[in-house]
Amino acid sequence: MKKLRMLWAILKRTHADKILFTFIINLFVVALLILLVEPDIHRYIDSLWYCYVSIATIGFGDIVAVTILGRLLTVYLSLHAILVIAIIPGVIVSYYTEVVNLRERETVTVFLDKLEHLPELSKEELQQLADKVKKFK
Repeated sequence: MKKLRMLWAILKRTHADKILFTFIINLFVVALLILLVEPDIHRYIDSLWYCYVSIATIGFGDIVAVTILGRLLTVYLSLHAILVIAIIPGVIVSYYTEVVNLRERETVTVFLDKLEHLPELSKEELQQLADKVKKFK
């Protein structure tokens, strides 16, 4: 649960949550439009199932689009899904990498600050510094 909250926080900070919400809204709207234009789809849940199968590129073939508009909507939804599936993980990985780099820079800055003030450090601080240097070797 904590990881999901952290993931949601990253999505909100990077504004990728808007991309995700737009995709979800598009999914339900396209499912409704497919329900209206496709003669073989009679229930909304079947339309959602068709959209899911199209997005996941599974293509079971149990429900197919036969109208031009239905096929165009399927192509639109599939392309939108591909973009979202590419963007969201990219944003998360980029954010995580930036956080790791920032922490690394802060650690190096503190280390260099201690080196600049070497004569002012206590014996314990000097020993800690020596231990850190040994770890880097």
